[in-house]
Amino acid sequence: MKYVVLPADSVRRLSFYLAMEEYVARHVDEDDLFFMWQVRPTVIFGRNQVMENEVNVDYCREHAIEMYRRKSGGGCVYADEDNVMMSYVSKDENVGLTFNRFIGMLLLVLRRMGIEATGTTHNDVMIGDRKVSGTAFYHLPGRSIVHATMLYDTNMEHMLRAITPSEEKLQSKGIQSVRQRITLLKDHTTLSLEDFKHLVRTTLCEGELVLTPQQVDGIEQLEQDYLRREFIEHIKS
Repeated sequence: MKYVVLPADSVRRLSFYLAMEEYVARHVDEDDLFFMWQVRPTVIFGRNQVMENEVNVDYCREHAIEMYRRKSGGGCVYADEDNVMMSYVSKDENVGLTFNRFIGMLLLVLRRMGIEATGTTHNDVMIGDRKVSGTAFYHLPGRSIVHATMLYDTNMEHMLRAITPSEEKLQSKGIQSVRQRITLLKDHTTLSLEDFKHLVRTTLCEGELVLTPQQVDGIEQLEQDYLRREFIEHIKS
């Protein structure tokens, strides 16, 4: 599996990385590709979610937390510079096998760190009874895309206040707070965030694929789809 590298290192909006994984899936002919990314404080919600039901919009605007919709399903997550987002693009179109392969990759990395972790039927990664990574998936013609968040660290106040799961949703899982459901990787390892990213890359990837400036231009054009108000707010024409 090759690691996808941008020709210039700069901080991008989350919408760019969503466009990047879609562009790579559509235009790069490799069996398996992978890359990691980090963003400024951002909330990302699933394809079919109603933004106002999942996101504390007023809080996000007050604290300059960006809000984007992705094309995969699943729930709403918060991301910032202290956790790691991962994108895996595969030619395998079998949903179950693709998820299992990717979860297996994450478990391999954690085992090499001396951390006993497990995967769930919902394709989360757990340390004990707490979630450290969640995944989401969608199809393109001939390609599967899995993206995940790995909670190395995070601004817990932003996470708890920017996302607004209902009391019913929490109680249905027997949980009284979001904090009781998650754990942070930094509490289970002495590796720094950069050391962790290096371990992920060297464990999972052989070689790299550096995108050209022309390919970056193509990603930026595709990104405009993710920035449309109609897409983010799910406004039907």
